[in-house]
Amino acid sequence: MNKRLIIVVLMLNYFLFGLLLNSVGVVILQSINSFGVTKESAALLEGFKDIPIAVVSFLVASFLPRLGYRRAMMIGLAVVLVACLSMPLIGTFGATKMLFLAIGSSFALIKVSVYASVGILAPAKQDHAGLMNAVEGVFMLGVLSGYWVFSWFIDSSDPKSLHWLNTYWLLAGICLFNLVVMAFIRFGEGAVRPAAGNMGKDFLAMLRLTARPLVYIFVVSVFLYVLIEQGIGTWLPTFNNEVLNLPSAISVQVTSIFALCLAVGRLGAGVLLKGIHWYRLLTGCVIAMGALVLLTLPLSYNVEVNENVHWFNLPVAAYIFPLIGLFMAPIYPAMSSVVLSSLPLHQQSSMAGLIIIFSALGGTTGSMLTGYVFGQFTGQAAFYMALVPMALILLLLFGLKRESERATAS
Repeated sequence: MNKRLIIVVLMLNYFLFGLLLNSVGVVILQSINSFGVTKESAALLEGFKDIPIAVVSFLVASFLPRLGYRRAMMIGLAVVLVACLSMPLIGTFGATKMLFLAIGSSFALIKVSVYASVGILAPAKQDHAGLMNAVEGVFMLGVLSGYWVFSWFIDSSDPKSLHWLNTYWLLAGICLFNLVVMAFIRFGEGAVRPAAGNMGKDFLAMLRLTARPLVYIFVVSVFLYVLIEQGIGTWLPTFNNEVLNLPSAISVQVTSIFALCLAVGRLGAGVLLKGIHWYRLLTGCVIAMGALVLLTLPLSYNVEVNENVHWFNLPVAAYIFPLIGLFMAPIYPAMSSVVLSSLPLHQQSSMAGLIIIFSALGGTTGSMLTGYVFGQFTGQAAFYMALVPMALILLLLFGLKRESERATAS
């Protein structure tokens, strides 16, 4: 088993799905403009993405060690390849729903496989946290790339244009490349592949994990974190367009600052966590997130934009608010690493499934709730709302620290 090559392959797949999954904010904006759907209807795309992630993860997470992580990832890539090819050929809002249904279902296979593989490749706690942050950092580089890739195909002069659908020809090509690479890679999965005939017991074992205090405190924390991240990330392009009055293409491009901050924050956290205890780092990050919301959103009221708007004369809020991603970045992978590295290898696939289930539910809730408040009130009100789950996460981090120390001591 060539460990470095396998890590590169995992990162390639995570890069692709980072691009695809987080394109939902761009697609919401373009669906409102091109297909004429309402904000509330467009917000349903998050559900078409996240609910399949939760359902598929719930059904298959405990079985994937039997199927094989490599085989599961290849199935996911093949499904998404077909879905991407269908987008420019059909070109309707209904096709967009089916695309995210395929992406969500496939990502469940990819993420469970990647998270469980990290445990094989980096069994030591410190190495586990570093590799987890590196993988999640590459995921955010995929998100960052997505904003620019889609913006190249958006015609700001004609908001109703369907030219942006041509993006999916390129994405289908990336899917095909990853699928071919996966065909020539072999994983050392024998150590975690259980004996045949115990699938029901595997499923029940996954459910029993939720009875552990460490696990249920963690899954609530993950739910709230993803609620914040998806609520902001999904609606930031629309916020830039409708609140800050930026053109569609620039609205999408500027959102890349948020993705870049998430990528830098996660890659940097892998280094910081070697010298700083995760609890102190994450507590400081949550406090900084709340402060940034309170300081920058007031700058988004009554914004006047230059007629010849470009990257160097944007409203101040367009530059500053996305920096929240820098502080948000370390929270999810650090918490995930704390819990996963506390469990034996054979339980990490099931735990990864629980992580994905509650992440998906949080993402759907965050996007739909933010979309509703955005549509009924204002974009500022929608983002101020994130202060509530931030306060709750601060409380839960203390509980997670206490339970993780107990698990380590036992």
